[in-house]
Amino acid sequence: MKKLRFLAFLGASLGTLMTCSRALAQDASEWIQLFNGRDLSNWQIKFTGYPLGENFRNTFRVEDGVFKISYDEWYNFDGQFGHIYTNESFSNYRIRVEYRFVGEQVTDGPAWAFRNNGVMLHTQPPASLALNQSFPVSIEAQMLGGNGSDERTNGNVCSPGTHIEMRGELITQHCNNAVSSTFHGDQWVMLEIEVRGAASVKHWVNGELVLEYQGIQLDPTDPDAQRLIAAGAPLALSAGHIAIQAETHPIEIRKIELLPIAAAL
Repeated sequence: MKKLRFLAFLGASLGTLMTCSRALAQDASEWIQLFNGRDLSNWQIKFTGYPLGENFRNTFRVEDGVFKISYDEWYNFDGQFGHIYTNESFSNYRIRVEYRFVGEQVTDGPAWAFRNNGVMLHTQPPASLALNQSFPVSIEAQMLGGNGSDERTNGNVCSPGTHIEMRGELITQHCNNAVSSTFHGDQWVMLEIEVRGAASVKHWVNGELVLEYQGIQLDPTDPDAQRLIAAGAPLALSAGHIAIQAETHPIEIRKIELLPIAAAL
């Protein structure tokens, strides 16, 4: 009798494992490859001071199957922050970005931008940016690298034109640190972010949960956000485009993929 019960338990367990395996396989097949490994089709580029669509100094490019932000055609930096935007808008999803920093920061780049780029979430439509606007109204999940000696958390959040909430309190401070390790050198790092509309956002770095926040909303005191509000945008920021920053340090990205998920309950 014990043997029969054990065999029944084993059969049920194997059935559960097979069901889980099929679910995982299905989930894997549902990830959308935002970067196709060949070119930058389905993306839009905007640099501060330049019209939408101009790839200033060939900064954004694809080489050998790798998405690159390169400054080898730059002489110096003079405020030309860049962003490359998805054509589509998204609301509830997981996104994975696998990246590494390489090379040297462009001459005259700000010190804070050393090994610093970001994944911009819920950004305003790229066509709505002012010509000289430096950053889109959005939430930024930072991709950060170390200088070889000092500690520097990764996966932090910054909020251009926006506010967030943490533990029920409104956070108006522009940048807030995650709890993570420091990543020195040119190692590959996986940043994963779960976004559930305006309700909640979570950041993982190399599989470790490093930050959670809620209540994504426009900042009514910010001039760029004010233009959106005047055009009818609600304060709760529940959807938007996704963008990758070019903030003066070269970076390579070999994966940008997105999984649509259910909305928050």
